[in-house]
Amino acid sequence: MTLKETLDGMRAASKARIPPETQAVMQRAIEDVRASGILDRVVKTGQRAPDFTLPNTEGHETSLSTLLGKGPVVLSFFRGRW
Repeated sequence: MTLKETLDGMRAASKARIPPETQAVMQRAIEDVRASGILDRVVKTGQRAPDFTLPNTEGHETSLSTLLGKGPVVLSFFRGRW
């Protein structure tokens, strides 16, 4: 199964599980984000991310450039508590 097929299945399952009024709120929020223009300012696939420094899991600061010096880097963004 391809990623697209998996995501399409997840969307279909969500529509069956999430009440229509909640879906409407979610859709309005998505439209608001798109209308804000933020999508024009995000890093695109294949584009180089700007360097940044953040604490690692042990609380020590590390930068993207330091990690890239060791090899390829995969960035994962975790929203936190839902």
